[in-house]
Amino acid sequence: MPSACDSLIDDIEDMVSSSDPTPLERQSARKSIMPRSRKKKELLSHEELQTDSLIPGTQTIWMKTWGCSHNNSDGEYMAGQLAASGYKMTDNPSDADLWVLNSCTVKNPAEDHFRNSIKKAQEQQKKVVLAGCVPQAQPRMDYLKGLSIIGVQQIDRVVEVVDEAVKGHSVRLLGQKKDGGRRLGGARLDLPKIRKNPLIEIISINTGCLNACTYCKTKHARGDLASYPIEELVERARQSFQEGVCEIWLTSEDTGAYGRDIGTDLPTLLWRLVEEIPDGAMLRLGMTNPPYILEHLEEMAKILNHPHVYAFLHVPVQSASDSVLMDMKREYCVDDFKKVVDFLKERVPGVTIATDLICGFPGETEKDFQETVDLVKLYRFPSLFINQFYPRPGTPAAKMEQVPAHMKKQRTKELSQLFHSYNPYDHKVGERQHVLVTEESFDAQYFVSHNKFYEQVLVPKKAEFKGKMIEVDIYEAGKHFLKGRPVEESKPFTPSIAKPLQKGEVSGLLKSYLILCSGRHYSAVYLHSKELFAAILMV
Repeated sequence: MPSACDSLIDDIEDMVSSSDPTPLERQSARKSIMPRSRKKKELLSHEELQTDSLIPGTQTIWMKTWGCSHNNSDGEYMAGQLAASGYKMTDNPSDADLWVLNSCTVKNPAEDHFRNSIKKAQEQQKKVVLAGCVPQAQPRMDYLKGLSIIGVQQIDRVVEVVDEAVKGHSVRLLGQKKDGGRRLGGARLDLPKIRKNPLIEIISINTGCLNACTYCKTKHARGDLASYPIEELVERARQSFQEGVCEIWLTSEDTGAYGRDIGTDLPTLLWRLVEEIPDGAMLRLGMTNPPYILEHLEEMAKILNHPHVYAFLHVPVQSASDSVLMDMKREYCVDDFKKVVDFLKERVPGVTIATDLICGFPGETEKDFQETVDLVKLYRFPSLFINQFYPRPGTPAAKMEQVPAHMKKQRTKELSQLFHSYNPYDHKVGERQHVLVTEESFDAQYFVSHNKFYEQVLVPKKAEFKGKMIEVDIYEAGKHFLKGRPVEESKPFTPSIAKPLQKGEVSGLLKSYLILCSGRHYSAVYLHSKELFAAILMV
């Protein structure tokens, strides 16, 4: 939506006059403030709210997130801060006064959806705040002009940006967080958040990466590697378990590179985290590129064998042609990838290796493509993400000679047909497995659980199973799932050490209570960090 002001404001501080309280002041700790009642006769008519008043913190917000689990975690944090500040979050975009659109820049279709949502918001006269990798990487795009933007490292200030957007101002916060000149991983991990699934905590262990892949636009947004300290990550996991979480996902642009900028490494972090995991709860490790996992294979095998860690690893190969990998600047050869897979398959029996493939990268010949086909035939990956190449603006690959569109489509189709020609789970029928139930299936007919190898197991939709570790007999296998029948003599086990939060409830709040005062409700909200986030908010 076009700005109500004449020119773009570079930073939010420029909007505040000396006589105005800033949004931070409204949210900051003010322990000296006490609610004071007054007699109704003192309430004058001119003090009543007018119907056209715009008081930030009273509006309804709809948030849409595209992309990876890192982006989803950012979205959860932004929703939590907005809700803790008084805004009402809704799942219905039509009910919202303002839309927060949290974007992904990996592929053209994701950005197209983002752009279309902006247009739809403007057509419906909704106020808009933009977030995620698209505006961070290209804030000067024409279709972003006049719109408020919150950068990927500034999500702890989303309330300020939304406050100003509500008032019709256009503001942008795109800076990097630094400490003594060193770039930080991003916003604090102890901020309020609303988990999309109250049973699953997504923790970003680092942001950015050490690579410079020629096709990647995310690098432009997330930048170079910046890791969170181990103690902060362990504390975040500990807090999550205290809120009833039974599954943790570790995420980043490259988990394997974790710690290289702060003098530690991924195995050191993982061994600390497994000490905190309650019995029956599980940890899932996110994507790691081959170069940075190679030197940790021995330790990674031990960790993946741990009973509280899923024997699952996502290692994108992208192509099985060394010449294509060189043009991509992936910094490994296909033999490096094979070494990772072969080693883990030998040391972690039954391990699930997921991978990604790009079809039609610039310069890819038929021979190059056939090498990729042969790799899939060799390993028969149970989880395979096949992507047709899309040139992203501003990347080196966009300037290379492109493979014809019809050829890219044909190779994508051929690889997809190969993937669907085999059934990776048929041999699992008849097995008895322990599975952790965390979600509901898309068709709402089953609960979704996962076994030790992070294979999806559909189980009966019984309320007593949600958030529990149960024992099942596998009786059916599909391409992407197994079906399990609960063992009658086996009782569900509860891994959560506390009652899970309700859906939509804000995580990170230590306590919240209402003070009744002269017929009005006041809410005092405190953070786990012992800070007073909002001293008194009228509801």
